[in-house]
Amino acid sequence: MATILVVEDSMTEAQFISNSLREEGLTTITVNTAEAAKVIVSQKKIDAILLDIVLPGESGFGFCRKLKSEEKTCHIPIIICSSKSGKIDRTWGFKQGASAYLTKPLNREELLQTVKRLIEN
Repeated sequence: MATILVVEDSMTEAQFISNSLREEGLTTITVNTAEAAKVIVSQKKIDAILLDIVLPGESGFGFCRKLKSEEKTCHIPIIICSSKSGKIDRTWGFKQGASAYLTKPLNREELLQTVKRLIEN
């Protein structure tokens, strides 16, 4: 069973994402900061990360860049989930190493299809 780390500071969004993934048989771990996510990634095997951009402390972009620059975590697919829907935001997200970029409000089916595609590779 795959474990998905959800890094989201909105409790409503985090619950929606986690519930959607759990209903598909996936295990989720939810945190609300990049700092807390770093601890989880260092302690557990994570199969994918759903990452908000606007977080307290370090931004999702910065956290994504760090994960992709480290040998231990560079293989983990990162799906950015953000209300920032501009072309520049998407482009910047992919430049930081994101595997996918979804905009809020999230579409449940698109979310599930994206996660499944990335964890099956």
